[in-house]
Amino acid sequence: MSAAPPSDAELLAAHRAGDADAFGQLAERHSRELWAIALRTLGDPDDAADAVQEALVSAYRRASTFRGDAAVRTWLRRIVVNACIDRIRHERVRRTVPWPERDLPSRRPDPAVELVTRLAVGEALAMVPVEQRVAVVLVDVQGYPVAEAAAILEIPVGTVKSRCARGRARLAVLLGHLREESR
Repeated sequence: MSAAPPSDAELLAAHRAGDADAFGQLAERHSRELWAIALRTLGDPDDAADAVQEALVSAYRRASTFRGDAAVRTWLRRIVVNACIDRIRHERVRRTVPWPERDLPSRRPDPAVELVTRLAVGEALAMVPVEQRVAVVLVDVQGYPVAEAAAILEIPVGTVKSRCARGRARLAVLLGHLREESR
């Protein structure tokens, strides 16, 4: 009978104790989720890869500062969000690319219309203030519960709700032309 895989907290503790493989296992376990957050926030695969790499290096180096106030997974997501915010603020990343396709209904719309829509949404997200964009990406795009997004962002639940509401309102204005075109 095989033993259960180590928990995130156990892997982080092992890393802190000098286990050379523990952090790699932890990073591998969460890499897809961290990548998705970064890609949705930044809109560019290269920038997302850089942000995730910067975040993981930061987490690796600062593992000793982890206080255990939140889950290790939440801590890693917060570091990725911070890396994305830093890239947006310091480099003014505004490029957009089509988002990877998600599971879509079997009756697919015209691929050209779908591409235009994805590009428009990416461009509109880039125009939303970063605090609102991150909240909308976490809650509406990634599907995190508001309370979990609040924990990741280390802000009150009400602040996440208001940032999402403001971001959605701004997106509605920026993307209103798509609604008009579909009529």
